[in-house]
Amino acid sequence: MSVNQRELSLNAFYAGTGHHEASWRVPGPPLDKKLNLQSVIDVAKLAEHAKLDAFFLADTQGGGGRFKAFEPFTLLSALAVHTKNIGLIATVHTTYNEPFHVARKFASLDHISKGRAGWNMVTGGVEGSENFNRRNQTRFEERYDIAEEFIEVVTSLWDSWEDDAILDDRANGHRFDESKIHEIGYEGKTFKVKGPLTVSRPPQGHPVIIQSGSSDRGKDLAANWGEVIFTAQLSLKHAQEFYKDVNSRLNRYGRNPDQLKIAPGVFFILGETHEQALANEAELNSFVDFENAAKRLSSRLDIDLLSLPLDEPLSIENATKADNLNGARSRHSLILELIERESLSPRQIVHRLAGGRGHYHFVGTPAALADHIEEWFVGEAADAFNIMPSVYHRDFPLFIHKVVPELQRRGLFRKEYKGTTLRENLGLARPGNSIKRKQAVA
Repeated sequence: MSVNQRELSLNAFYAGTGHHEASWRVPGPPLDKKLNLQSVIDVAKLAEHAKLDAFFLADTQGGGGRFKAFEPFTLLSALAVHTKNIGLIATVHTTYNEPFHVARKFASLDHISKGRAGWNMVTGGVEGSENFNRRNQTRFEERYDIAEEFIEVVTSLWDSWEDDAILDDRANGHRFDESKIHEIGYEGKTFKVKGPLTVSRPPQGHPVIIQSGSSDRGKDLAANWGEVIFTAQLSLKHAQEFYKDVNSRLNRYGRNPDQLKIAPGVFFILGETHEQALANEAELNSFVDFENAAKRLSSRLDIDLLSLPLDEPLSIENATKADNLNGARSRHSLILELIERESLSPRQIVHRLAGGRGHYHFVGTPAALADHIEEWFVGEAADAFNIMPSVYHRDFPLFIHKVVPELQRRGLFRKEYKGTTLRENLGLARPGNSIKRKQAVA
């Protein structure tokens, strides 16, 4: 596929006051001690004004970070009635949920939004597992086995109603065509689900399926089921290698690169000048609770950072290896790689992870950020980007009013939405009904 045929996609990755952990301390609009729906609506509307593809809400099942955030389905349902075109993506874990509940909620969100729902599917690690009966007994590989079954059940439930199953024939008293509503009769190692779903087939057929995770199993899961893959990549070279690797796996599942968009995150600190951007970065770093952040990273690495010289290169020789973890292996590998590749000191790595949590870290002007996005897109390192402003009230308006118009001027990004559903705007086909297809073959 040529560059001219490809179309850049952009998602607003929402994270409260910003993606830097000290963003809440930057002077600006008054902080609200309560959850403020209107502030989220304002961000979503600004993203829609710029024709961004989606508003993405990440989620966690644990409270270790003391997150102050809405539950995703509740928030996105509210946003659906205040927006018209922008996609609405929520993270939902497969380890700590039931497929029937997830299928029903996403089908409902897709109906409420008229076809704009997307499911960011993650397996869920051990963080927060103490809040659930399953606890942390599920090992890394087993979680991916569960996820494979989970997605199969969810998509089958979405297909348990054919598109024309609802008749609403008042004259003859026929509400449904019962021959077009199906039990799925799923029986697997983990799940046994009868069906059908209690919600009719979603407007998109299936809400868009996004996969997050860059481990080998994660890449296979994305190649099999994903239509977008969210990833963290530190350099153009590594992003190109990841892009090529994931696309090379599609053929074994009967798919092609047109059916999957690869979307790395880009964390950014912007300024009208490069010097101003550096000053903004220094301000954020000065607000970081360094001791607590260093203790968290020490626990992850199994290295006491506070006992080491804070401004000398950090050795990772004795750090915990990714393969020894029961979760978040790809992100752990990325952190180790970052420390080693850039010879970072304990102070430097704490500050880097405070902004973007290991995603690509950009500091500069809007024009330079547009250059970065163009380089990665044209260089086949990305089809899309998760946009991660360090401070929403400071960086996001600059992105919308300076970066997006520059991308449009270069012919890389749309000026109007292509359609009314998330699938249409991403250029993804509406899936056929798997149950109907199986019946036709039989």
